[in-house]
Amino acid sequence: MNILQINSSARSTGSESTRMADAIVAKLQAANPGAQLTRRDLASNPHPALDEPTLGALFTPADQRSAEQAARVALDDALIAQVQAADVLVIGAPMYNFGSSVQLKGWFDAIARAGVTFAYTATGPVGKLTGKKVYVAFARGGMYRDTPNDTQTPHLKMLLGFLGMTDVTFVYSEGMAMGPEAVTKAQSQANAEIEAALA
Repeated sequence: MNILQINSSARSTGSESTRMADAIVAKLQAANPGAQLTRRDLASNPHPALDEPTLGALFTPADQRSAEQAARVALDDALIAQVQAADVLVIGAPMYNFGSSVQLKGWFDAIARAGVTFAYTATGPVGKLTGKKVYVAFARGGMYRDTPNDTQTPHLKMLLGFLGMTDVTFVYSEGMAMGPEAVTKAQSQANAEIEAALA
């Protein structure tokens, strides 16, 4: 088993979503002693944003790219290769301003590439990153689960599904900004959800 862990908090330390992702990975490793882990922390190792020069590089045929363009595309290629090689993805996903972090959005921008991780067909888009299990660990300051204000869950479900990853389990730690008692309760509930998801 190859496990890819994506930590997308802006915090390198003290992140609840990363704590949850670590707990999921620990459970996976305990159940699969030979599992190989690749961990990418998008705070300590930020990926460059999708900008005009990057678009120019991506839309230039590979044999016509400048050295600078080739180097920029290679950075995205490396992220795509990590996902392609993974059997299981574990994504730590904090909620910032009702959405995912810019770090996680940038990761999706890098791995979503037409003709590589998805294809447009006569009957619509088809994801190519199939056969993978995904766990998403959400951490939120307030309580949003199963409410109209939770735009994050359907958005990530759609993004992952678009790329072919439809076997997705979401776990939640909510109320992290509502005081010490709420934090204790949120972490306890999150731990129970992780136990149940990986039982």
